[in-house]
Amino acid sequence: MYAIISDGAHQYRVEEGQLVAVQRKELAEGATQVEFDRVLMVGDCDGGPRIGQPVVAGAKVTAAVVGEFKDDKIDIRKHRHRKGYNLRKGHRQKLLQVRIEKILV
Repeated sequence: MYAIISDGAHQYRVEEGQLVAVQRKELAEGATQVEFDRVLMVGDCDGGPRIGQPVVAGAKVTAAVVGEFKDDKIDIRKHRHRKGYNLRKGHRQKLLQVRIEKILV
């Protein structure tokens, strides 16, 4: 069984046991579980796929927090021709790695 979830501005196709890197979110102290309640679609279930309008009613996905990490560095460069302007910046996005445990319909 798989599900398509929405988290922030991103959508993810997830299956049970899969590791997923999602945007970092503030969690309660010592929290080990994350719950995604914006489930857009559930597939491979009885009666065919269930598509939400916009979300599937009563469906949720629970996941265990594995850890936090930073994504690869992105270089940002700006240059103005013949003006002596050169700018170089870098950015590393903070992500949260979770393991999908259950897809509840």
